[in-house]
Amino acid sequence: MTEIQSSQIAQLPVIGEAAHQSYPTATLYIVATPIGNVTDISLRALQALALVDAVACEDTRNTGHLLTRFGLSKPLIAAHQHNEREVADKLITRLLAGERIALVSDAGTPGVSDPGARIVDAVRAAGLRVLPLPGASAAITALSASGLVNDRFYFVGFLPAKAKQRESALQELLAVPATLVFYEAPHRILDCVVALGGVFEPTRQVVFARELTKLFEEIHRCPLGEALAWIQADAHREKGEYVVLLEGAVGGGDAEEAEAERILNILLAECSVKQAASLAAQITGRKKNALYERALAIKGHQA
Repeated sequence: MTEIQSSQIAQLPVIGEAAHQSYPTATLYIVATPIGNVTDISLRALQALALVDAVACEDTRNTGHLLTRFGLSKPLIAAHQHNEREVADKLITRLLAGERIALVSDAGTPGVSDPGARIVDAVRAAGLRVLPLPGASAAITALSASGLVNDRFYFVGFLPAKAKQRESALQELLAVPATLVFYEAPHRILDCVVALGGVFEPTRQVVFARELTKLFEEIHRCPLGEALAWIQADAHREKGEYVVLLEGAVGGGDAEEAEAERILNILLAECSVKQAASLAAQITGRKKNALYERALAIKGHQA
């Protein structure tokens, strides 16, 4: 089979289809952009970006560079997490005047662990049309290549930066049966793995998807108990953006959690928090540190 050349691609009927799609005025276009490989952008996204009057974006430099790669030039409006409400009012005014505005983030789909949700909310509240153009998403990309067999997933996004808050957030996810999806920055990946290991069973499967669609893409799956050693085995693994997938609670997670809670409450009536956690760990086989934190929370509610 011969390789398809660029000139042949340009002649494919689907290229013309993009130009004949409907692109209504007075509409906010939510445009997914590549998470790494620039050629992952859709034909429809390119056509919309060519037609809009302006592009609201997380970082004007990044978006300006992306548009230049495709021979496009548009007025850019900075729309980041610190100015969403203010920008929303400006965009609404322009939309009411009949303009088409595109909303993009630096990578992936706007509003998913990226700015955009507040703008969409305000535009909808103003009675204006919001039209999504689907495309790249780091979470879905990682899930598709993970091999984790589960028809449900729970998108967590970025965990809190502070250790105590991070642990509390993870404790709340202990019994969730769906695959857990986290985003993590390279400088915090070690802290993330240590935190996961302190709360979840070491036998749970974890998938690390690093630098997805980029030159040094790496997707690794292993038991959680082996995760820290894998990260530390190569200094390059502390570089690049991560999607971390963790296997959900298997078979009776809710029941096991409820039983551990019941045992802790009984023990706390007679023992200190430390003793209760230690005994509960021996009885249930669950992690002592996790039970200790839960015992502290129970004591706090009882106080």
